[in-house]
Amino acid sequence: MKNTFEEIQHLKDQLPCGSISRIARELGIHEQRVRNFLGANKSEEGALIGRSLQPNTAGAIINLEDTAILNLAKQIIAETAAGAYRYAG
Repeated sequence: MKNTFEEIQHLKDQLPCGSISRIARELGIHEQRVRNFLGANKSEEGALIGRSLQPNTAGAIINLEDTAILNLAKQIIAETAAGAYRYAG
């Protein structure tokens, strides 16, 4: 799946508080891996595998091999819009 860096950033900006923790918990991965997926690149502990950046006139194109984080983030945004999101800390 291909997305632009800007699309991923827009998605991140729509997520409610606690979403990174929820995504990490539900997928059984480290929180930093979720942050890295959404644009950070801080530590090897949460190193992201399956993402590559390609330069583009409109920004970077991100190729995703595993879309689990993306799909769950979209689900959380949909829940938020429907008023069904509950942060469980």
